[in-house]
Amino acid sequence: GRGQQETSVLRDMAEAGNVEAQTELGERYEDGHDVAQDYAVAVSWFRRAAEQGNAPGQAALGFMYSIGRGVTRDDAEAVWWSRRAAEQGNARAQGNLGVMYRDGLGVVQDYGEAVRWFRRSADQGHPLGQTSLGVMYRDGRGVGRDYEEAVR
Repeated sequence: GRGQQETSVLRDMAEAGNVEAQTELGERYEDGHDVAQDYAVAVSWFRRAAEQGNAPGQAALGFMYSIGRGVTRDDAEAVWWSRRAAEQGNARAQGNLGVMYRDGLGVVQDYGEAVRWFRRSADQGHPLGQTSLGVMYRDGRGVGRDYEEAVR
């Protein structure tokens, strides 16, 4: 079908080194979209993009490490890749890095740092960043308790 043709073209581009194609192919394997779902294959494509500096690939690879999907869970690796993407402005990675600081996963727990990353993610409209920042305001973690700000 058409989806399989698209995947074939994507694979050719990915194998030629196209980072966007590598990340998209990884997402297809992660989701089982037009291919058999295979987290390990997804990770291998995310890694190829991530190693070339692609922020979405780095964010995806960091996420996979954070939950142990397709790789052995490794909080330090999750932080490493998430930070690379977050520093490039990737909202998904910023939210994930915030979670790691909030929960002390692979880093020393630091609510202030968690809030900083959640805010950067939330400012881009990312749901994880927005929700997590709201909870930090509700609970007064890393920021003064502010119910109005929590609701916003």
